Amino acid sequence: MKNPCIALLCSLLSAGVFADAPKPVEHLNSPQHDANLPFSEAVRVGDLLFLAGQMGFDPKTGKLAPGGMKAEAQQTMNNIKATMEGFGYTMKDIVKCTVMLKDIGLWGEFNQVYVTYFDKPYPARSAFGASGLAEGGAVEVECIAYVGDKSKD
Repeated sequence: MKNPCIALLCSLLSAGVFADAPKPVEHLNSPQHDANLPFSEAVRVGDLLFLAGQMGFDPKTGKLAPGGMKAEAQQTMNNIKATMEGFGYTMKDIVKCTVMLKDIGLWGEFNQVYVTYFDKPYPARSAFGASGLAEGGAVEVECIAYVGDKSKD
């Protein structure tokens, strides 16, 4: 006896129901990305681009930007912008950010910097205080962007 679930799946596949399924997962890394790090800079799945969390590390020195929260926040946002542009996208493509702060009391300082990188309407955003970010950093931001099919532009 034929399995009805398999028969239904075969019918849907032959009818092209899944023809618009997302494209395969694409891991993106710039030439500057250290291949020994256990993550990709970004991962594209269909029309969405998921950026790895960025921190305030100066790409020239490999050290956290000196000067406290505002300096780290600015470097973090510069790193996000550089990553987006490096893959052919802009800050306007970002639809969601998650902000992790070593102390939620630093929210105001971070926000003063953050708003200078986006135009209204701003991306959706979440934030929380964390009890320990890598290398003693003050802030980490990860983003999701809607990038569509740029080959059609």
